[in-house]
Parts: sequence; structure tokens; C-alpha cells
Amino acid sequence: MSLKKFFRAAAVLLITTHFCFSQTVNKNKPVPASSNQAAQTIKFSPAYAEVLLRRTERESELEEFLLDYTDEFPKVKEIKFELGLINREMDKILAINASESGKLTLALGKLIVRKIELETDLWNLRRQYNDDHPEVKRAKRKVEVFERAIKEIL
Repeated sequence: MSLKKFFRAAAVLLITTHFCFSQTVNKNKPVPASSNQAAQTIKFSPAYAEVLLRRTERESELEEFLLDYTDEFPKVKEIKFELGLINREMDKILAINASESGKLTLALGKLIVRKIELETDLWNLRRQYNDDHPEVKRAKRKVEVFERAIKEIL
């Protein structure tokens, strides 16, 4: 339970630090107020925070593994793959129009995180089996269900 609190506190600290740093850096850059405000609105959304929390947790786990293992260790490869998916999803969230930021709910964030987990499971299955294997097909369908749910919201 305390580990979960630690990760949540780390995510809040990361968001706060990122916001303060971006405010300091952006003072020297001529950025349109509406553009900066739109990005901040999205970055403070519950969906973005949920995905950011997952990224923070996985980065922390990766750091732990890298102390004892090389980049070739299967779990390290898996975490790096998942971090790539997380970053891709975060970019998609940031690309959303600010007028639609109300759609970025906690439920959407949880759907995105779950879809990423399922995509990682599918990636692991594909490393073991071919695409015709029943487990791979089942995993593909699960990912597709979550993708449809996310598209329905957005």
C-alpha cells in the first residue's frame, strides 16, 4: 500500500515540477497564450495524469531492473516496449483539441492504461507464438475492444 502512495506522490511531484519548469522555460519563448493554455489544460486532465502515473511507475521499475540486468533481459525489453506505447498514447492525448479536453476523464485514462497493458501482453504472446495461435487471436480481440471504447469516447 505504501508503494502505491509513493508512486502517486512521485507522479504529483513530477507533474508539478514539469509545470513549474515549463512556466520558467516558456517565459523566454513567445508562445501564444491560447496554445500554452490548451496544452496545460490537457496536461492537467485526469486521463493524462493516469497515463503519466503509469509511465512513472514503469520508469521506476525499469531503473530497478537496470541496476541488476542488461537491456537484453526480457522484463527490461517488455518495460521499454510498454514505455514506447505509453509515450505514443501521451502524444495522442496532447494532440487532442483543447475544446474536447472535457472528454479526458479518469475513466478514459484507465481505458488507455489497460489497452497499453493488453498491447504489451499481445507483444509478449507474439514473441512466443505466431498470429494464428488462439491465445494471440484472443489477445488481439481484447486490444480491439479497448481501442473501440477509446474511439467511442474521443
